[in-house]
Amino acid sequence: MPLIAKENYLKTMYLIEEESGSISLSELARRLNVSIPTTNSMVKRLQEEGLTIYEKYKPSKLTKKGKKEAALIVRKHRIAEMFLVEKLNFGWEEVHDIAEEMEHVQSETFFDRMYELLDAPAFSPHGSPIPDKNGVIVLPHYLKLSDAQQGDKLILKALQHDYNDLLSYLNSKELELGTHITVNKVEAFDNSMAVSYNDKTNVNLSQQVCEKLLVIPLPAD
Repeated sequence: MPLIAKENYLKTMYLIEEESGSISLSELARRLNVSIPTTNSMVKRLQEEGLTIYEKYKPSKLTKKGKKEAALIVRKHRIAEMFLVEKLNFGWEEVHDIAEEMEHVQSETFFDRMYELLDAPAFSPHGSPIPDKNGVIVLPHYLKLSDAQQGDKLILKALQHDYNDLLSYLNSKELELGTHITVNKVEAFDNSMAVSYNDKTNVNLSQQVCEKLLVIPLPAD
């Protein structure tokens, strides 16, 4: 199996399992933009390398070895994103595709140097935790903004997904990580929200957007 294809499969499986707890092969095929038969074949080949557990008609899983290899690819991706934002002044909506290419560089020293120059960041520009050099990752306990209630005061900490169109949308709303958000109203009809933050009042956010914004409660004074 070509190395880049293998790494793309492992990383995508890791992210799906991180989000959902199990890996649907149809979702894996959708994200990689390949057919389900192709996905089945590739996952079987990863099983032969001891990286996945495959059973027909059941969700797949990563083995301990597979999770570590995948986490180290995710680590490289998120370090690259942080380097592009912090040192090269890219916008957070610009870095994903570039990091997709950089993550396949095989030099550990290359990423270690970037990590050191960044003063060992814990998170990517999108708020995603960066695995350590052993592939260990600590997942913070965040809430979705869509689960908040009227009157809640929150801090935006991370994004459920880092799709470029979502990031560009958040730029247009001047919403960034660390923003303090107050929920003014939750619409019963469609679960959209009117929120206030910075000097903006009653900004409307759809349920689709709110589900992708991860928050924590604002600590009491």
